[in-house]
Amino acid sequence: MVNNSHNKLNIEARKAILTLLETVISAVDPRKLLQNRVTLHKNTLKIDDLQLNLEDYNKIIVIGGGKASGAMAESLETILGHRIDAGLINVPEGSTHQLKERIIELNEAGHPIPTEQGQRGVNRMFDLLKTIDETTLVIFLLSGGGSALLPMPLQGITLDEMRLVTNLLLKCGATINEINVVRKHVSRIKGGRLAVASYPATLLCLILSDVIGDPLSSIASGPTVPDPSTYSDAIQVLRRYGIWEETPQAIRLFLEEGLKGNHEESPKPGDPRFAKVRNIVLGNNAVALESAAKQAKEMGYNSLLLSSYVSGEARHVGTVFASIARELMVRDKPVSKPAAILAGGETTVTVTGTGRGGRNGELALNAAFGLAGLEGVALASFGTDGIDGLSDSAGAIVDGLTIERAKEMGLNPLDFLRNNDSHNFFKQLNDLIYTGPTGTNVNDVIIMVGLTKSKAK
Repeated sequence: MVNNSHNKLNIEARKAILTLLETVISAVDPRKLLQNRVTLHKNTLKIDDLQLNLEDYNKIIVIGGGKASGAMAESLETILGHRIDAGLINVPEGSTHQLKERIIELNEAGHPIPTEQGQRGVNRMFDLLKTIDETTLVIFLLSGGGSALLPMPLQGITLDEMRLVTNLLLKCGATINEINVVRKHVSRIKGGRLAVASYPATLLCLILSDVIGDPLSSIASGPTVPDPSTYSDAIQVLRRYGIWEETPQAIRLFLEEGLKGNHEESPKPGDPRFAKVRNIVLGNNAVALESAAKQAKEMGYNSLLLSSYVSGEARHVGTVFASIARELMVRDKPVSKPAAILAGGETTVTVTGTGRGGRNGELALNAAFGLAGLEGVALASFGTDGIDGLSDSAGAIVDGLTIERAKEMGLNPLDFLRNNDSHNFFKQLNDLIYTGPTGTNVNDVIIMVGLTKSKAK
C-alpha cells in the first residue's frame, strides 16, 4: 500500500498518513477512554463531575451494545470487579476472542443487519431489568453499531421486517439520523424505551459517539434519552426516499396506527422517568482528529483540523477534498506545506450499482480523479471501526498517480465508480486499508498530507 506509487514524495505522504491513522485508532481506544474518565476511590465511582456512592446501591447491572462496548465492558470490569452483579453486552460477531470479560457476558450479534442472536441478547437484558428496583445501578455501555446490535421489534413486527427496512434505508442514501428516526418507532429498546424499562433504577449511560455532533437522541437510536421525533417523522423519511411502498406492510401499518394514536409514542422530553438517567460521552470523532492533529505537528507538519462535521454524498465530498488538495499543492492554501489536513464525519452513498464497497472507498475513488497529476500529496478515507460498508477493509488511500496506475492495468475507474465497486477497484491496486475490527467506532476520518508544491495546474 505504501509503495504503490512510482513517486518518492507520494510514498512519503502515504507513510505519514498511515502513521496518523494509527494515532487516530489509538486515541479512541475505548479501554483508554474509559480508564481516563472513570475512577473508583473506595466506594465512590467518579466520572467527570458525577460522583456515585456505591453503598447506595444493592445491585449493579451492566448491559449494552455496540462495536466498542465489549472493550468498554472489559475496562469497566477492571475498575469495578466483583461489585458487578450481572452483565450482558451485545458485540459484533467474531469479536469476543479479543476481549477478556469474566463477569460481564458477551453475546455476539449481527451488524449492520440485525440478527436473531442480537434479539435474544436484548431479551436477556430485559430479563435482567425485571430484577431491578430503586436501589439498583444500571450501567449501559453504548457505542456505534448499537442500533443494529440491539434489535428488539415492537409487537407485530418481525426481525426479518426490521432487517428489510434497515437494508432499504442503508441503500437509499438516508442519513444516519433519518435511519434512526425510523428505527426508534419500530423498536422496544430505542428512542428512550430502554430508559423507561430501567426505571426506577439509576441509569448511567457511558457513550462512545459515532454520530456527527454527538446528538444523544441519535447515537445508536438514543435508547436512554427522550425522543423528539414522531411517527409522522418516520413515515416522512420513508416517503422522502421513495421506499414507502417497498417497506414491509406490517411496519407501514404500525406507523400509520401510531400516527392515529393507537400505539404509544416514544417517551418525550420532560418524561419523569428520565430523572435518574445520566448520559456521558467518553469519546467522539473530534477526540480522534485532535489527537492526529497533535501528532502531525510533532512530525513536522502544519496541521489543519478542517471539520468533524463532514456529511453528504461520498463522491461529492471526495470531489471537494480533491479541490482542497489542489489548492494546497498549487497555492499553498488553506495551510502552508508540509501540511496535514484532517476531517471527519459520516458521508452517505446512494447505491445504484451492484458492486462492493463503502462510503470511504467511494469518497477516495472520486477524490482520485481530482488528485490526478498532483505530486507529493496523498489522501485516505477510512472508518475508525475498521469496516467500510459491506467490505472487509476500512477504506482506501489514493494519490496523484492512482488513476494513471489503474489505466495502465487496463481498469476503467469511472466504471467502478458507477457500479459502486470501489472495493474491487482498490483491491486490484492494492490500495485498500486493512485494520481488521478495531474495537472502536467514532465515524470516519479523512487524512490528507501534502509535501511539496505541485507543478500541476
